Amino acid sequence: MSSAPLIPPHQKQKGPWGIITIFLLIAAIGGGIAYQQVIMPKSGDAASSKGHGDQQAMQGGSRYHPQSGPAASGTPTPVTLAAAEKGDIRITRRALGTVTPFKSITVRTQISGQLMELGYKEGQLVQQGGFLAQIDPRPYQNALEQATGSLQHDQALLKDATATLERYKTLIKKDAISQQQLDTQDALVRQYEGAVLSDQAQIDTAKLNLTYCHITAPVSGRVGLKQVDPGNYVQPSDANGIVVLTQVQPISVIFTLPEDDIPLVSKANDAGKELQVDVYDRNFSAKLATGKLVAIDNQVNTSTGTFKLNSNFDNNDNALFPNQFVNVELLVDTLHDQIIIPSAAVQTGSNGAFVYLTTDNKTVSVHPIKTGVGEGDKVIATDGLAVGDKVVTEGVDKLRDGAAISAP
Repeated sequence: MSSAPLIPPHQKQKGPWGIITIFLLIAAIGGGIAYQQVIMPKSGDAASSKGHGDQQAMQGGSRYHPQSGPAASGTPTPVTLAAAEKGDIRITRRALGTVTPFKSITVRTQISGQLMELGYKEGQLVQQGGFLAQIDPRPYQNALEQATGSLQHDQALLKDATATLERYKTLIKKDAISQQQLDTQDALVRQYEGAVLSDQAQIDTAKLNLTYCHITAPVSGRVGLKQVDPGNYVQPSDANGIVVLTQVQPISVIFTLPEDDIPLVSKANDAGKELQVDVYDRNFSAKLATGKLVAIDNQVNTSTGTFKLNSNFDNNDNALFPNQFVNVELLVDTLHDQIIIPSAAVQTGSNGAFVYLTTDNKTVSVHPIKTGVGEGDKVIATDGLAVGDKVVTEGVDKLRDGAAISAP
């Protein structure tokens, strides 16, 4: 009976470890191959990636270093062109303002009494001298009649005393009366004269009170909501009064500007120029009114670094409402016959401002310029351009010096 060959003990223990070692070697070789394929690109891919990166770097750098850009490629870039024009540029300053009435008056009664009638509708425009309210006049009419009666009584006493004084002056010459009687009568006449003056003052006071019973508008303006109803007892100490009256024609707008604008605005104002002020709505989309600057405040607000300005408006159409917030545009000066280009055409590079200029509508060149003040989407080209020069306004982010373009 045959038996299996005998294996030495040391070979039985070595078998499993050899198999594991083989598997580890295979895994290491496969991982190295995968690493080489993932991490190390092929030579063609590397060249392509490098070329693409260089192209992006050159295109990105052309906006800020236009002089160092490469030559134009053959593919035209769609752009929009605009020609430099000669025109006027307005130097303006914009700010937030508040509509402020010339006068805001709390109409109060000058006397105490019952409120009998209101002569206005809430929110109504009234003229100066127009009827507003009526206070019960009867107590003051009675006071007038009483003062009139006292005046007549004292006038009669004065007349009699004066006649007696004249007789005493005749009798004193004949030594018919003493000097003391004459002096006493003269003092009595003066006493009655004082009483007559006092009665006349009481009459004038009663007439004035009757006038106060009929309350009228001190200025032309718009009345607000009523503060008291007819039938209530009103008096001068009432805090709210009867109604608030605001003058709205004309009206003013107060606004603030930074202190850095003081030299510019003061110079134009001191030169005698009538500076125009335009008022717009909250979105700066609709013009509400046009007026003029009338005053500049005499000090700067140290907490905000601004100074106040006051402007007047006729407001005949009542477009401005008291305490309304508005946008203000102050016209400081107007520069005439300037070379103007769109602000979108101006780019900034390492050497300053420049534009992409075209002479044949096929290629562009980097052209340095100098700019001045601007207004809205326009700016003055103080140097570097002439009237009629065409510059790129849209599509500049894809251009470089010498690039090919296609323009409508």
